[in-house]
Amino acid sequence: MADKDYTTSRYMGISWDMFHRDARALAAKLMAKGPFRGVVAITRGGLVPAAVVARELNLRMIETLCLSSYDDRIQGNTVQILKRPEGDGEGLVVIDDLVDSGRTGKVVRELLPKAYFATVYAKPQGREVVDDFVVGVDQGIWLLFPWDADLQPAPPLVKGG
Repeated sequence: MADKDYTTSRYMGISWDMFHRDARALAAKLMAKGPFRGVVAITRGGLVPAAVVARELNLRMIETLCLSSYDDRIQGNTVQILKRPEGDGEGLVVIDDLVDSGRTGKVVRELLPKAYFATVYAKPQGREVVDDFVVGVDQGIWLLFPWDADLQPAPPLVKGG
Protein backbone atom coordinates (compact mmCIF):
# COMPACT_ATOMS: atom_id res chain seq x y z
CA MET A 1 0.00 0.00 0.00
CA ALA A 2 1.47 3.37 -1.00
CA ASP A 3 1.72 6.36 1.27
CA LYS A 4 -1.47 8.40 1.31
CA ASP A 5 -0.94 11.99 0.16
CA TYR A 6 -3.41 14.41 1.71
CA THR A 7 -2.28 17.48 -0.21
CA THR A 8 -5.25 17.19 -2.59
CA SER A 9 -7.90 16.36 0.03
CA ARG A 10 -10.72 18.60 1.15
CA TYR A 11 -9.97 20.57 4.30
CA MET A 12 -12.09 21.33 7.34
CA GLY A 13 -10.84 23.98 9.72
CA ILE A 14 -11.36 23.39 13.42
CA SER A 15 -11.32 26.54 15.56
CA TRP A 16 -10.04 26.60 19.14
CA ASP A 17 -13.62 27.16 20.36
CA MET A 18 -14.98 24.24 18.34
CA PHE A 19 -12.16 21.96 19.44
CA HIS A 20 -12.58 22.85 23.11
CA ARG A 21 -16.33 22.25 22.89
CA ASP A 22 -15.80 18.86 21.23
CA ALA A 23 -13.07 17.82 23.70
CA ARG A 24 -15.35 18.73 26.63
CA ALA A 25 -18.15 16.71 25.02
CA LEU A 26 -15.77 13.74 24.91
CA ALA A 27 -14.98 14.23 28.60
CA ALA A 28 -18.71 14.30 29.37
CA LYS A 29 -19.17 10.96 27.58
CA LEU A 30 -16.20 9.49 29.45
CA MET A 31 -17.65 10.40 32.86
CA ALA A 32 -20.00 7.43 32.58
CA LYS A 33 -17.20 5.06 31.51
CA GLY A 34 -14.82 5.66 34.43
CA PRO A 35 -13.58 6.14 36.95
CA PHE A 36 -10.13 6.30 35.39
CA ARG A 37 -6.88 6.56 37.31
CA GLY A 38 -5.15 8.53 34.56
CA VAL A 39 -4.94 9.70 30.97
CA VAL A 40 -2.58 8.63 28.20
CA ALA A 41 -2.12 11.25 25.49
CA ILE A 42 -1.15 10.03 22.03
CA THR A 43 1.50 12.46 20.83
CA ARG A 44 1.32 14.86 19.38
CA GLY A 45 -2.32 15.31 18.38
CA GLY A 46 -3.71 13.87 21.59
CA LEU A 47 -1.86 16.26 23.90
CA VAL A 48 -4.40 19.09 23.75
CA PRO A 49 -7.57 16.98 24.07
CA ALA A 50 -5.93 14.92 26.83
CA ALA A 51 -5.32 18.11 28.80
CA VAL A 52 -8.98 19.09 28.43
CA VAL A 53 -10.21 15.60 29.37
CA ALA A 54 -7.84 15.40 32.36
CA ARG A 55 -9.10 18.76 33.62
CA GLU A 56 -12.77 17.91 33.17
CA LEU A 57 -12.39 14.48 34.82
CA ASN A 58 -10.12 15.89 37.55
CA LEU A 59 -7.31 13.47 36.67
CA ARG A 60 -3.76 14.43 37.65
CA MET A 61 -1.85 11.45 36.28
CA ILE A 62 -1.05 12.06 32.62
CA GLU A 63 1.20 9.80 30.58
CA THR A 64 2.20 9.86 26.92
CA LEU A 65 2.37 7.27 24.20
CA CYS A 66 4.66 8.78 21.58
CA LEU A 67 4.00 7.48 18.08
CA SER A 68 4.91 8.68 14.60
CA SER A 69 3.01 7.77 11.43
CA TYR A 70 2.67 11.09 9.58
CA ASP A 71 5.30 13.28 7.97
CA ASP A 72 3.82 16.68 7.18
CA ARG A 73 0.66 15.63 5.34
CA ILE A 74 1.82 12.20 4.18
CA GLN A 75 0.54 9.17 6.07
CA GLY A 76 3.13 6.42 6.06
CA ASN A 77 2.68 2.66 6.17
CA THR A 78 4.41 2.16 9.50
CA VAL A 79 3.88 3.42 13.01
CA GLN A 80 7.04 4.12 14.94
CA ILE A 81 6.88 3.72 18.75
CA LEU A 82 9.03 6.44 20.31
CA LYS A 83 7.90 6.11 23.96
CA ARG A 84 5.28 4.07 25.75
CA PRO A 85 3.83 3.95 29.26
CA GLU A 86 4.37 0.90 31.43
CA GLY A 87 1.66 -1.68 31.89
CA ASP A 88 -1.33 -2.86 29.90
CA GLY A 89 -3.47 0.28 30.27
CA GLU A 90 -5.78 -0.95 32.99
CA GLY A 91 -7.66 1.98 34.52
CA LEU A 92 -6.41 4.42 31.89
CA VAL A 93 -8.19 6.35 29.19
CA VAL A 94 -6.18 6.88 26.00
CA ILE A 95 -6.94 10.14 24.20
CA ASP A 96 -6.14 11.19 20.64
CA ASP A 97 -7.44 14.00 18.48
CA LEU A 98 -8.44 11.80 15.54
CA VAL A 99 -8.64 8.20 14.39
CA ASP A 100 -8.12 8.11 10.62
CA SER A 101 -7.19 4.80 8.98
CA GLY A 102 -7.00 2.98 12.33
CA ARG A 103 -3.33 2.05 11.84
CA THR A 104 -2.15 4.01 14.89
CA GLY A 105 -5.17 2.84 16.85
CA LYS A 106 -4.29 -0.80 16.26
CA VAL A 107 -0.82 -0.17 17.70
CA VAL A 108 -2.42 1.54 20.72
CA ARG A 109 -4.68 -1.51 21.21
CA GLU A 110 -1.68 -3.87 21.08
CA LEU A 111 0.37 -1.81 23.55
CA LEU A 112 -2.46 -0.95 25.99
CA PRO A 113 -5.13 -3.64 25.53
CA LYS A 114 -6.96 -2.89 28.80
CA ALA A 115 -7.18 0.89 28.30
CA TYR A 116 -10.34 2.69 27.20
CA PHE A 117 -9.51 4.40 23.89
CA ALA A 118 -11.34 7.58 22.86
CA THR A 119 -10.84 10.25 20.20
CA VAL A 120 -12.48 13.57 19.57
CA TYR A 121 -12.91 12.97 15.82
CA ALA A 122 -13.24 9.68 13.91
CA LYS A 123 -13.18 8.73 10.25
CA PRO A 124 -15.05 5.61 9.08
CA GLN A 125 -11.97 3.44 8.43
CA GLY A 126 -10.71 3.87 12.00
CA ARG A 127 -13.89 3.86 14.06
CA GLU A 128 -13.71 0.16 14.89
CA VAL A 129 -10.46 0.56 16.87
CA VAL A 130 -11.76 3.19 19.31
CA ASP A 131 -14.22 2.71 22.14
CA ASP A 132 -15.68 6.18 21.80
CA PHE A 133 -15.57 9.41 19.80
CA VAL A 134 -17.60 12.60 19.55
CA VAL A 135 -17.63 13.76 15.91
CA GLY A 136 -17.68 11.59 12.80
CA VAL A 137 -15.79 12.96 9.79
CA ASP A 138 -15.79 11.83 6.14
CA GLN A 139 -12.73 9.77 5.20
CA GLY A 140 -11.57 12.24 2.50
CA ILE A 141 -11.49 15.28 4.79
CA TRP A 142 -8.19 16.58 6.16
CA LEU A 143 -8.80 18.29 9.51
CA LEU A 144 -6.88 21.50 10.11
CA PHE A 145 -6.51 21.63 13.87
CA PRO A 146 -5.97 25.06 15.43
CA TRP A 147 -2.39 24.22 16.42
CA ASP A 148 -1.60 23.24 12.80
CA ALA A 149 -3.35 26.07 10.96
CA ASP A 150 -2.17 29.56 10.17
CA LEU A 151 -4.69 32.35 9.73
CA GLN A 152 -4.12 34.22 6.49
CA PRO A 153 -6.20 36.55 4.35
CA ALA A 154 -8.24 34.74 1.71
CA PRO A 155 -9.03 36.30 -1.65
CA PRO A 156 -12.71 36.47 -2.68
CA LEU A 157 -13.99 33.69 -4.89
CA VAL A 158 -14.98 36.23 -7.53
CA LYS A 159 -12.80 39.25 -8.04
CA GLY A 160 -14.67 42.45 -8.81
CA GLY A 161 -13.48 45.08 -11.22
